[in-house]
Amino acid sequence: MVLLASLQFIVAMIVVQLKYPGYSDIGNYISDLGGPHSPWAVVFNASVIVLGLLTLLGAFLLLSAFNRRLSRTLGLGFLAIAGIGAILVGVFPENSTALGGHAHTVAADIAFIAAGLALINLPGAMLRDTRWEGYRAFTFLLGLITLVAIVFFATDKWGALGPGGLERVVVAPILLWSIVIGIHLLSLPTYQRVPIARSTSI
Repeated sequence: MVLLASLQFIVAMIVVQLKYPGYSDIGNYISDLGGPHSPWAVVFNASVIVLGLLTLLGAFLLLSAFNRRLSRTLGLGFLAIAGIGAILVGVFPENSTALGGHAHTVAADIAFIAAGLALINLPGAMLRDTRWEGYRAFTFLLGLITLVAIVFFATDKWGALGPGGLERVVVAPILLWSIVIGIHLLSLPTYQRVPIARSTSI
């Protein structure tokens, strides 16, 4: 589900961007694609909602992919929250007047921060599980990139990347993780939880 969620969103983002005259990856926010000046805003906003719904469902389905740990609960819980945030981003686009016009920003913040926290916590759920060798550091690094980028984004320190480029640095890690992990899970003939000593400390 997380693989499908990311792929359909990336395709929609590319298609809508091609239909948006003068759109810039550096100068425009991602959400501008769903704003009032986007000719295909409805397509982008629908895709964000689908992204959120599939991410929410994926977080539930991924329960069986990790051994029972506190880090699994936290990681997938944050992933589910990120999915809810994405749904709200699509429901409340840039031109929404909800919450005094701040609903879209609040929803995006929830999605971004929760996604970063999900990736930071999930490596703990991968410990002592050979199925996840090589993916622990990868997952943690992507989460760290997202959270650090959020700090720069929130303080308007865009640098040469511009607001649009830096926002993509925030979003890209969770999309990349979803694609890589989704492909990894599909490559396994069966994916049943491997019993290990129960631990709630990680």
